[in-house]
Amino acid sequence: MLNKKLGNDWDKFIEREQNTLYFQKMDVFLEKEYENKIIYPHAEDIFNAFKYTPLSHIKVVILGQDPYHEPNQAHGLAFSTPEGNPIPRSLSNIFKEINQEYSYEIPENGCLEKWAKQGVFLLNTVLTVEESNANSHSDCGWQKFTDNVIKEINKQDQPIVFMLWGKQAEKKKELLNNPNHLVLITSHPSPFSARRGFFGCNHFKQANTFLKENNVEEIDWKL
Repeated sequence: MLNKKLGNDWDKFIEREQNTLYFQKMDVFLEKEYENKIIYPHAEDIFNAFKYTPLSHIKVVILGQDPYHEPNQAHGLAFSTPEGNPIPRSLSNIFKEINQEYSYEIPENGCLEKWAKQGVFLLNTVLTVEESNANSHSDCGWQKFTDNVIKEINKQDQPIVFMLWGKQAEKKKELLNNPNHLVLITSHPSPFSARRGFFGCNHFKQANTFLKENNVEEIDWKL
């Protein structure tokens, strides 16, 4: 079920992963999960982050954990939710931080496709989840896949900003050793930890300053 062509420069990488034993086992597992349970996001949305943001277009990587596990929230982009749905609390805190940095009006919808199309790679470390069961797919193979994704991005020559929020994301720092890139680390934007460093982190302005210094077009964070 994971044999999908995206039509961009991620296809070569994903095809390579599809030929590995771990990925083939994960594919079998997920096919059964989607047949017998309610799994998010919809199968056709699993690789949306890769579809919207080709490898060669990446300017910023924002790393999430696993998808939202309630109805009508997850659609394959970390922290994003489809237009017309309530804004999850972590995303609300992200918007509050951007408001503090840029004084932009806080958006009324949580769809981040605009960011993705500008080069913000919105990657969860786990790409699927069972309804109402957070982290239920954390051991099925996605962690290995997304580690390999991060390693692939790390190899790129173009300057890239990595935003690692929270302990799970911070663990990925060891995969990032390319001096072309900037790694920003703080607490997760969830209501439980946002006040322990996320608020006031200035990551969005730091990212744009870095991009500008490297002659890369900045991200328009306004939605």
